[in-house]
Amino acid sequence: MGAAVLVAALGYFVDIYDLVLFSMLWRPSLTEMGFTPAEASVWYDRILTIQNTGMLLGGIAFGVLGDKKGRLQILFASITLYSLATLANGFVDGVWGYTACRFLAGVGLAGELGAGVTLVSELLPARLRGYGTMIIASVGVSGAVVANLLAGQFGWRIAYWSGGGLGLLLLLLRVGVAESGLFSALMRTEVVRGDFLAVFRSGDRFGRFARSVLIGLPIWFSQAVLVAKSPDLAAALGVQGEVLARSAVAAFYTGLVFGDLGSGALSQALASRRRVVLLFLVGLAASTAGYFLLGRGATPSTFYWLCGILGITSGYWAIFVTVAAEQFGTNLRATVATSVPNFVRGLAGPMAFAYAAASQALGGRTLGAPVVAGVVLLIAGVAAVGLEETFGKDLDYLEE
Repeated sequence: MGAAVLVAALGYFVDIYDLVLFSMLWRPSLTEMGFTPAEASVWYDRILTIQNTGMLLGGIAFGVLGDKKGRLQILFASITLYSLATLANGFVDGVWGYTACRFLAGVGLAGELGAGVTLVSELLPARLRGYGTMIIASVGVSGAVVANLLAGQFGWRIAYWSGGGLGLLLLLLRVGVAESGLFSALMRTEVVRGDFLAVFRSGDRFGRFARSVLIGLPIWFSQAVLVAKSPDLAAALGVQGEVLARSAVAAFYTGLVFGDLGSGALSQALASRRRVVLLFLVGLAASTAGYFLLGRGATPSTFYWLCGILGITSGYWAIFVTVAAEQFGTNLRATVATSVPNFVRGLAGPMAFAYAAASQALGGRTLGAPVVAGVVLLIAGVAAVGLEETFGKDLDYLEE
């Protein structure tokens, strides 16, 4: 069990490292390729959408395969794919090669977290599941801090090469990890496994799936818009100095480490997933308001603190993925747990476009961003109220 938690946590560490590199490095890397800052911003939205489309497709594909072939095989297959794509990303010289690498990396990144959480959730006793996923998320998001250090010291190409190398090294730990006993027992039955369309053939299943997706939207809006586009938003807010995207992302993910630790521990203490999600949504609404109100005319260091607080209150990601895994039976668990976070990530592009459209319609970024944030938070809150409480739920059951 310990080996599975370690591999899932380190896999998510490399996953997050790779994922945030683009948020940190899109401006310098695209500028080096000859784009103006305005052109680079447009290409960021395009590449982000394509990367997240890859994550959406990969989430479905790896999730289905996780229920058909096993959690362990998919965990290491996803690590292999995103590691090779990240290595290749360091060699590109044009925007189309860059885009292709981000798409392939997105497909690979889609599989790791869901497969890891599913594996750990099925291996650990019910009373300890929250601690297992808390460790995975907390170790994982610290990958963003390391990404910031390497990107700042060595430049964008070496940062990508380092991420790919770390992922390939992780494959050496494959030997010590065992497959889930629940999945092994499932293989001896005739039940249909990994039928993604089964989610949509039942109103109850679709409701569980939709609520699991919607509660995660504010986390990714904060990361993909408020933090990744922080240089533009900081300028619009009149921040007194330059704000670097990679420093804002590092501050956000540093906050996420503490948020994930806190949400995991609080979930165990309250014996509830749903109440913790609701508490963190309230906190995220408050920190989003603080970002716009206290960020006006602030210093860059104060602005980074505000990004860090956004990260803390967004730190229910571990609970969010755990809820998705606990909501469904063993024959659909990997399918859902892997696709749900990637549906959220896949919606980052549309949320970024909604922010751009709202900003244009309302006459400014500082009006468009809080309006879209408010809508996203409201949707997530309504979904959270309808969540089934899954703390301590016995996972040895099937979806009929």
